[in-house]
Amino acid sequence: MLATTAASLGRAVAVFATDAGVAALLGEGAAGQEAAEEARRCSLGVATCAELRAAAAELGVRMIACETALRLAGIAAERLAPGVEVAGMATLLAQAGEIVSF
Repeated sequence: MLATTAASLGRAVAVFATDAGVAALLGEGAAGQEAAEEARRCSLGVATCAELRAAAAELGVRMIACETALRLAGIAAERLAPGVEVAGMATLLAQAGEIVSF
């Protein structure tokens, strides 16, 4: 939500997902905990990760999944949503202006 809000205000935004955050960048067919979270968000009338990713893509947000986090989570890059890049921390630091981390 933070990324799409910042992008809608005209800011250049890159999302670098690491650790469990890489699950938010999965494409269609998310399973297990990710699918349950999407269903929960939908039932509460809150934008799902898929909807937020689509809005972010429309707004030109660069989405990057941490290569190490993907390996640790056992997630193949092919499972990521279209347009999601895979890169390491050096890419994050090269891209960075302001960093918001949570």
